[in-house]
Amino acid sequence: MDKASSVKIQRPLWDQEEQPEELKDLESMAQLYEGTFRTVQEGTVVRGRVLAILNEGVVVDIGYKSEGMIPREEFSHESLALLQPGAEIEVYLEEWEDNEGNVVLSKEKADKIKIWESIERAYVDHDVIEGKVVARIKGGLTVDLSGVKGFLPGSQVDLRPVRNFDSLIGQTYRMKILKMNQKRGNIVLSRRVLLEENRDQKKRETLSRLQVGQTLEGVIKNITEYGAFVDLGGIDGLLHITDMSWGRVNHPSEIFKVGERISVVVLKYDRDNEKVSLGYKQGVADPWSTVNEKYQVGQRVSGKVVSITDYGAFVELEAGVEGLVHVSEMSWTHKVRHPSKIVSVGDRVEAQVLNVDKENKRISLGMKQLE
Repeated sequence: MDKASSVKIQRPLWDQEEQPEELKDLESMAQLYEGTFRTVQEGTVVRGRVLAILNEGVVVDIGYKSEGMIPREEFSHESLALLQPGAEIEVYLEEWEDNEGNVVLSKEKADKIKIWESIERAYVDHDVIEGKVVARIKGGLTVDLSGVKGFLPGSQVDLRPVRNFDSLIGQTYRMKILKMNQKRGNIVLSRRVLLEENRDQKKRETLSRLQVGQTLEGVIKNITEYGAFVDLGGIDGLLHITDMSWGRVNHPSEIFKVGERISVVVLKYDRDNEKVSLGYKQGVADPWSTVNEKYQVGQRVSGKVVSITDYGAFVELEAGVEGLVHVSEMSWTHKVRHPSKIVSVGDRVEAQVLNVDKENKRISLGMKQLE
C-alpha cells in the first residue's frame, strides 16, 4: 500500500558526486517528506482519513507514505455502520512501519486515551462523571467509565452501609474521582461525596426556613423503641413516641414504617446544636377539646380495655380518650380483689360516665351501674 510519492531511490552505477542534479533533488525531497512525519512520535493520537472499509478492516491514511489497516473488531457495530470513506477519525500511532512497510494504527487505543484524558480533566477540575456498576469485587464494586474500569469502595457507595451490593449491578450513578493513577490503571471513585454535598446543601436550605410551629413534609428514616427519626431534607428530626398519637402507642412501628412520607409539626428547634423535635399528633385536633360535648354524666358508653392496674381498668372510648373504671365500680355483688378477675386487655365493655374532668383529662366510668 505504498504511495507513488514514496519511491525508493535506486543507486545508479555512477558515483554520488557524478549523480545528476534531478536525482539528487528527488532523493532529498523523499528524505524531507519522510522526515516531516517522523516528527510525530509513535505512541500518540493523530487524525486520519478513512480510505476504504474492507472485510479485514478499515484503511486509514494519516498523511504518511503508506496507510494503516485497523481491524473491524476495534469499531462498534454502530460506529462502523455510520463510517464512510473520507471521514476523519482519531487513531493511535503504534509504529511507523511494520514488516510490510505499513503504518500500524489502533482505534481502540485512541479511544481509551481520549477517555483517560477526559477522566483526568474531571479529576483535576473536581467534575462529576457517570459510571455503570458492572461487577462486585472484594471491598466494593467495579464501575465502567465508557470503557475504562474504576473502583468504587463499599464505604463510598452511600451515606449508609449497603447490605446488598448485587442489587446495584447494572445501575448508572454520578460519582467523583477520589484519586487516579493512569500508569497503573487505577481510578478510585466515590458516590458518597456527592450525596454528602447534596445533603449539606439541603440542610442549609432547611435550616434557613425552619420555625417552631411549622408543618413540614418528611420521610421516616429510622425507627427505635422511643421514637422515629424523620429526614426533613438534609437534617433529621426526632418524632418521640409520645407525640405520635393522642392515643396509646406501644411501639412506633405500630403506626409508621421506614420510608413512609408524613407531615410533621416542628415543636422545638435548637439552632446551635441543630436538634429538631417533631410532633405528628399535633397535626390533628386534641380529642379532649370536645369531651364535654361528647360525654355527659350518666351517659352509657362502650370501649376497649387497653390497660389494667391494681386499682382499675382503663377503657379507650376513642383514639386519645380513655376513661378509668375503678375496681370499686366494677360490681355490686362481688368483692373484686383485682380488675383482671373481671376484665382482660382487649375486651369490649359497657360503662356509664360518672365524671368528666376536661382540664386534667380524666373520665371516671362505672360498670356496676349498668347491672
